[in-house]
Amino acid sequence: MNKPDFFKRSALTSTLWAFRREFVVVGVFSMVANVLMLTPTLYMLQVYDRVLTSQSELTLLAVSLVTLFLLGVMAFAEWMRSRVLVASGVRLDAKLGTQVFNASFEAHLSQAGGNPSGAFNDLLQIRQFLTGNGIFAFFDAPWTPVYMVVLYLLHPWLGVMGVVFALFQAALAWFGHRRTVAPSEAAAKAAADEGFFLQSKLRNAEVLESMGMVGNLQARWGQRHRLALDRNGAAQHVSHRVMAASKFIRYAQQSLSLGAGALLVIDGQLSPGGMIAANVLMTRALAPIDLLVSTWRQFIGMRLAFVRLEQLLVDFPAREVPCKGAEPIGAMVLRDVCASAPGRANPILRHLDLDVPAGTVMAILGPSGSGKSTLARVMVGIWPDVTGQVLLDGAPIAGWNREELGPHIGYLPQDIELFEGTIAENIARFGDVNSEQVIRATQSAGLHDMILRFPKGYDTPIGEAGNMLSGGQRQRIGLARAMYGNPKLVVLDEPNANLDDAGETALYAAIGELKAQGKSVFLITHRPGAVQVADRIVVLQDGQVQLDGPRDAVVAAIKNAAQGMAGAGPAPMSGAAPMPA
Repeated sequence: MNKPDFFKRSALTSTLWAFRREFVVVGVFSMVANVLMLTPTLYMLQVYDRVLTSQSELTLLAVSLVTLFLLGVMAFAEWMRSRVLVASGVRLDAKLGTQVFNASFEAHLSQAGGNPSGAFNDLLQIRQFLTGNGIFAFFDAPWTPVYMVVLYLLHPWLGVMGVVFALFQAALAWFGHRRTVAPSEAAAKAAADEGFFLQSKLRNAEVLESMGMVGNLQARWGQRHRLALDRNGAAQHVSHRVMAASKFIRYAQQSLSLGAGALLVIDGQLSPGGMIAANVLMTRALAPIDLLVSTWRQFIGMRLAFVRLEQLLVDFPAREVPCKGAEPIGAMVLRDVCASAPGRANPILRHLDLDVPAGTVMAILGPSGSGKSTLARVMVGIWPDVTGQVLLDGAPIAGWNREELGPHIGYLPQDIELFEGTIAENIARFGDVNSEQVIRATQSAGLHDMILRFPKGYDTPIGEAGNMLSGGQRQRIGLARAMYGNPKLVVLDEPNANLDDAGETALYAAIGELKAQGKSVFLITHRPGAVQVADRIVVLQDGQVQLDGPRDAVVAAIKNAAQGMAGAGPAPMSGAAPMPA
């Protein structure tokens, strides 16, 4: 895992740095608002010390009008800084949204650990903090010394008292930070783990219900839930203790400052107006520190979200878009290719060498776990950990522009992934729906007549993950999606796993059509019937090529191996699993 470089801004810090002018504007409005916060104090001094002694209504009217005007300016400054921060938060989300989406997608694609989909929650948490009350405390806190100076001008002892209470609040904030960071981090991690566990298991609700697994998984969820509750309770306990102490200091400050002012009035060192003004001013001086204490947990949550999001953007930076190249023709070359999976010591594919000319239909056979599906992902360029060379038309497949290459690749994974939308939208890959090409793809997949029997035809919604369709229907829609447009390279991973006889016949006809058009087709299968449409067969065993050659020659070799095993009796072949027919 890469670490963010302190001296080199990441995508997140660079984006925040781009808003420095907005933060300067907020600082200016904060300065205006905080200076004008002295208005009520000055008004009290004038009313108590000048108006009441002079009994002048005109003076009271003039002072009141000036005060109302200044308070209006203060309210405008408060409103403007809030507006600037809200607009900045929206722009921040707009700037980072695409990067976060792409980074989350890359994290899922690379099978990275954690919950990359939570990145949007992290972005939301950062935006909410930047537009909430917590950020105002950081802009207002630098003005606390100014208020202390004014208190000192009223009387030195009032200034000293203000400094003492400010130090108490600062010490409490430091204590709260030391005591709440670890519990808050643990609570946030436990809550995220619980949510991710629940979300991942609910996707398989039918399996859980049918096999009576709900109770078992509920017990495991309960353990995570109780852990999250315990850690959240511990964090809240510390936070509430700090807030209670902060409230005690705040009320003690209000009472003692009034008492100290009264004592100075009795000694003739302060006027009654100064006593009231000092009480209000001291409360205002300590308000930012008090707000920091009360919103410290939000700040910790924002900081954790910032660290997670920054790490995600560092680990999965924006792709460099290659220059536009020619359309592929489908020639595939693999040279000394090894593919590994996270958490697995031995590679899945080991030193594979294949040279497949364009227009070849190649069947890939092998027992379960031999690396067939991994090879399919390697060939379409989506397997994360690959060494060696994977060349499409002589160029590394990782160097192709995926947006340009995608329409020329048809990929049917073993686990069909459909998305919420209509049948036509799924087949058209959620681009602009070309009705003619959609119908051509469904006819090639033998799907057109079945779709017309749906109440809304091609506009039929299929639900989340295609849950409104049967397994065979999902597979055939996935096949039509793979054939949509004009793909030059088609990779089909167990395309007949859920098909009936009619569907399998349509599949072989579709492969024959692709073959006639000169497309490169890679067919991963266990069924002998699928082999008959292939020009070439590759047999994988333990991640290595065991057989490779023309269809008839490889089929004959497999049959000879099977006959040899039958003649040798039940003894297994040197640890190797039997080859499929």
